Amino acid sequence: MGVGLATTLRKFLSPPVTVQYPEQKRPVAPRFRGRHILRRYEDGLERCIGCELCAGVCPAWAIYVEGAENTDEERYSPGERYGKIYEINMIRCIYCGYCAEACPTEAIVLQHEYDYSTYDRAGMIYTKDKLLEPPPAGAQDTPHRSGAPSTVGEAP
Repeated sequence: MGVGLATTLRKFLSPPVTVQYPEQKRPVAPRFRGRHILRRYEDGLERCIGCELCAGVCPAWAIYVEGAENTDEERYSPGERYGKIYEINMIRCIYCGYCAEACPTEAIVLQHEYDYSTYDRAGMIYTKDKLLEPPPAGAQDTPHRSGAPSTVGEAP
């Protein structure tokens, strides 16, 4: 009897390693990098300040960020700026994690989710609405209105 047949018989009697996906999912490694998410603060404000560092450090050029200025009537983040447009092309992304490392506010993180797909290429461009996590319980969604109403241009 050959070595190959002995190996086959030995493996035949061992339990299978097949997982019935998607009903059963195998755990991922703790350092696994999957789907991106934009985080928020506890009060519901977005962490992204539109600095574009994540887009600059991305080796695959998969991230596009356009920043804008916050106003008292429409406040998205605690700083002066926020990410008005935030897009990640998931087809181009190589899941290196440089975007998460470069972010000064820890706004972008890579989660352990790995099973996402679409029927067309356009569905793999994740916009800000797909990336932004929902506000915490009891928190207001952005934009917030902060401060007193503006009195610019009013007669005294």
